[in-house]
Amino acid sequence: MLKEKVEKLLEAALNNYSSLFLISLEIKSGNNISVIIDGDKGVSVNDCIEISRQIEHNLDRDAEDFSLEVSSAGVSSPLQMPRQFRKNIGRKLQVKTEDREIEAQLTEATDSEIKLNWKTREPKPVGKGKHTVKKEAVIPYSEIVEAKVMITF
Repeated sequence: MLKEKVEKLLEAALNNYSSLFLISLEIKSGNNISVIIDGDKGVSVNDCIEISRQIEHNLDRDAEDFSLEVSSAGVSSPLQMPRQFRKNIGRKLQVKTEDREIEAQLTEATDSEIKLNWKTREPKPVGKGKHTVKKEAVIPYSEIVEAKVMITF
């Protein structure tokens, strides 16, 4: 019952902020409500406050005791949705699949797959030494075990 109320309130709140979207909603024991959101242009503290207010002010504390936490997907959180991948086009990702791990620039993200580009040093086909080769991989979301944005300073 509480989850359905929160889902409806959350959906209405997010409709007011088209750049924000839901990553996860959990209701743990003791009615501890945890909402994680992300945004096409990031998430500000004020965004979290506004979403929290729109949920909290429409729940009756007398009817149900609850705690509410609204937070953003952390910078080290894995990417989970195509919309998160699209907002990170141009950034370097670390992508793990069942059989390999790639660190590369995200150049494209559709509803079904991502495209990564990177450069690597490989032995020359003829002669000694190595040369730089451009590589590309297209990976369906279904094959991604984990993908994170690489933070560079």
